[in-house]
Amino acid sequence: MADAVMGARPKAVSPRQFYVWMAGSCFLIAVIGFLPTYWMPLARGSFRAEPMVHIHGLLMFGWVTFFFTQAWLVAQGKVLSHRTWGMLGVSIMTGIAFIVPTIVSLRLAQAATPGEPAQAVHDARAFTWVTISALLFFVPAFVLAVVKLKDSEAHKRLILLATISMLGAPIARWFIFAAPPAPPWPAGLPDISSPPIMIAIIAALIGDILLGVAVVYDWRTRGKVHPVYLVGGAILLAMHLTTGRVANSATWQSAAIAIGKLGLPT
Repeated sequence: MADAVMGARPKAVSPRQFYVWMAGSCFLIAVIGFLPTYWMPLARGSFRAEPMVHIHGLLMFGWVTFFFTQAWLVAQGKVLSHRTWGMLGVSIMTGIAFIVPTIVSLRLAQAATPGEPAQAVHDARAFTWVTISALLFFVPAFVLAVVKLKDSEAHKRLILLATISMLGAPIARWFIFAAPPAPPWPAGLPDISSPPIMIAIIAALIGDILLGVAVVYDWRTRGKVHPVYLVGGAILLAMHLTTGRVANSATWQSAAIAIGKLGLPT
């Protein structure tokens, strides 16, 4: 009996429980990440931004809340409710797919304002690649997850992977919050200041730790890693590692100028 007790192993976390924990982690990262630069200033009434920025925040918060709720429903065995609420996810994703390019085009239009410092303009255009590249990963991953609805193993991994791809933004907020205050922006010009691109890269790679956790869980529970993590994870990691090179390239800078023209008033 003693040998049996000594040889016993802790009960492994079930896949359903695991994805609740992963979804909860994504939710906490998103909420805590935006506390110092959005939620707290908003509560104090000191946050000033265009209405579309608030819409963007609502949609992104809605997504991580939706993801956690959906994972919890499955863990509770409420699969029918999970499927019923699935259309809400499509609505949120559609909203994100429209609002993100709108905000990016607005920022790039502001960068085209005469008199803006040349280096700040370059940096602003470079940083928008961080947002656009995340969207270019998030949307196809979600669409593929919808296509794979009947393949639950692929579906849940694609949703998790899509969510992880968006975690760089809230993580980077803490780096920005901890940085020394920026000098006053030239009077009469839109503030297009952006954090160093390296902050976005480091933040994204920190978010990728959750992908590593998922890979290890797969290996330990299945004896192999699911192709979604192998292929999708490799693409996500490559995207993050090449962010700086692409963002500062002449090709993206030219593309950013073209996108910025879409945000200019006619």
